Amino acid sequence: MADSFMGKAATMEIPINSNGETLAEDDSLEQDLQQVMVSGPNLNETSVVSGGYGGPAGGIIPTSSIKGSGMHHSNSTQNMSVEEANRGVAVEKLDSVKKWGINTYKCTKQMFSERFGRGSRTVDLELEAQIDVLRDTKRKYESVLRLTSALTSHFYNMVQTQQALGDTFADLSQKSPELRDEFGYNAETQKLLCRNGEALLGAINFFVSSINTLVNKTMEDTLMTIKLYEAARLEFDAYRADLEELSLGPRDAATMVRIEVSQQQYQVQRDKYERLRSDVTIKLKFLEENKVKVMHKQLLLFHNAISAYFAGNQQQLEQTLRQFNVKLKPPGSDKPSWLEES
Repeated sequence: MADSFMGKAATMEIPINSNGETLAEDDSLEQDLQQVMVSGPNLNETSVVSGGYGGPAGGIIPTSSIKGSGMHHSNSTQNMSVEEANRGVAVEKLDSVKKWGINTYKCTKQMFSERFGRGSRTVDLELEAQIDVLRDTKRKYESVLRLTSALTSHFYNMVQTQQALGDTFADLSQKSPELRDEFGYNAETQKLLCRNGEALLGAINFFVSSINTLVNKTMEDTLMTIKLYEAARLEFDAYRADLEELSLGPRDAATMVRIEVSQQQYQVQRDKYERLRSDVTIKLKFLEENKVKVMHKQLLLFHNAISAYFAGNQQQLEQTLRQFNVKLKPPGSDKPSWLEES
């Protein structure tokens, strides 16, 4: 019955007068609509009447179409906002690539001008001399590190040979009664040399580890800052040359705008260059102080340990290790555990 009344309501024409007032048929229509409402129609089939009860049949709009149009409008708005965001990201990336290209061109032009003697460069003579000294020092320390690492490897092999030789002498002492004492003396000597050799290895390993930290971490960190400083110096000179070139040209309105922009870029690069120059100066100062402190301790350790070992002074060697807080690894600590082997 509800469907029949809905059909009736949907197809019924409602006459109206010129003032927009309904005619006599309003009462019968209102009764029909009340019956439809009481019968409880499905909410998805509910209709909205536009223009009041007195409107024509064309003014009755299904709510499902309203919902669909609202969702479509929301989706369209959302799609437009996503497109605008993507367009903004693309423009930003394009801007970034454009700036990078201009900066790279100017720096490359400045680099070739300096290399072929056609351009000028900013030089801090005192700072440049300190940088050259640091690079030369790093090369020499790398040589020391390489040689001491080789010494450690060779000496380790010698200690292992002495240990194997001592074990062989001890075994022969048990199996050769007529040479028991002679084999026994040599076995004890090799074991003592092996024990002292392990102590010296501990000292040399400590020396190598400290030099490695100084060269490959502390000095390398300072050199990374120097590389940033040199790149900033090149950029600064590139923008300086660009500003000087514009200043020598005509002074029309367009050129004055370009000069103003170039002046701002020049000031940014100058601030960056001066900041990094200050960072390099401070790092070089602290590096020199740290280098002297570390090397004073490590060279003293190396000298005392080597001297005590080759003098056969076991007590002096052990005292040197205690003085510099060198801790030896217990025998067999380098071997993997049974869990690692499995």
